[in-house]
Amino acid sequence: MDISDIATPEYIEVDAGERLGKVRSIFERENPKGLIVTRDGEYAGVIGERDLVRSRIEDDTKADVLMKSAPRVDRTEDVREVARVLVEGGTKVAPVYEGEKLWGIVTADAILEAVLDSLDALTVEQIQTDDVITIGEKAHVGQAINRLREHGVSRLPVVDDDDGSLAGVLTTHDIVDFVVRDADRQGRGDRRGDLDRMLDLPVYDLMTSPVLTTTADETVEDAVRTMLDNDVSGLVVTPTEADDGTVAGVLTKTDVLRALTFTEEGQMDVQITNVALLDTIAREEIVEGITDVADKYQKMQVHHAHVRFHEHKEKLRGTPLIQCQIRLRTNHGQVAGSGEGYGADHAFHVAADTLERNVLELKGLRADEQYRGQLLRKLGEL
Repeated sequence: MDISDIATPEYIEVDAGERLGKVRSIFERENPKGLIVTRDGEYAGVIGERDLVRSRIEDDTKADVLMKSAPRVDRTEDVREVARVLVEGGTKVAPVYEGEKLWGIVTADAILEAVLDSLDALTVEQIQTDDVITIGEKAHVGQAINRLREHGVSRLPVVDDDDGSLAGVLTTHDIVDFVVRDADRQGRGDRRGDLDRMLDLPVYDLMTSPVLTTTADETVEDAVRTMLDNDVSGLVVTPTEADDGTVAGVLTKTDVLRALTFTEEGQMDVQITNVALLDTIAREEIVEGITDVADKYQKMQVHHAHVRFHEHKEKLRGTPLIQCQIRLRTNHGQVAGSGEGYGADHAFHVAADTLERNVLELKGLRADEQYRGQLLRKLGEL
């Protein structure tokens, strides 16, 4: 499937030097699907709807402050490739070209709606994020913000401090909404004291409850319908067996877009998050490195690899400390490795070494299982 029937010409084009106040008024009046930013008549980037509506940046600020760089895509591009472009670019909208002419835009929601009927073959458990970062309901909002930044996530399931059961969910949008509402109520001016008080608030005061959830055995189609119908970007996954209130995972629209890039032919597909951090290593080197690790265990077929980079504030002679996480989706389940280093190249190779050890450990476990099976069969013959 290509995106010729998914893309839409319903967009607004604004100059990078335009005032955000004017951009907001145009957006509210025309209600487009997306905003394309140009500089000297040439495409420069995009502005997401949420970024524009929720931003508290002054109206006199130029539009390019909110602009994100999104790769341009061809109107006849395959939907899988467009999904990869959106995920790797960290954006929900991309410009669509017909030849050299800007034709329109494509959004993440439009892609999900177009492929909805084909998502019934996948279950939530197959693509959910398992290593969930949670926070207690009595923790301070400042702690939650640090945790969101540290792990590069947009939502935190909130758990009861006593029994660990799911109590709510806190997202970056919840925090921004609170700041916006409070700013409108209090007015402009020096509000540093108000900000400090907000950071000291318990998470319980800002979290959303009850939480929209899904179960591990639910189809991805049903989960996406829930997200689209309720205009949310993610769901908390609860256990399939019994509703004991625990958190089993998180499923987001980004997870679903990432799943669209999985190949059906048994060939490995590699998707990178925060591709802009690849200043010291090329995409081809990453694919080659993961292929080398996968080849260590011939019987393990790698269908999909997700490589995620996250930049820390710490630097060494100007080079930032980077965390790299690699997760492989294989015919034997998932295997992962992570590591840190100065620069994306160093971080990737540290993570790849950890991944290789984990792959070889998985190989050893499989071998042990086969040996135990053979031994039991022989004992049964006695």
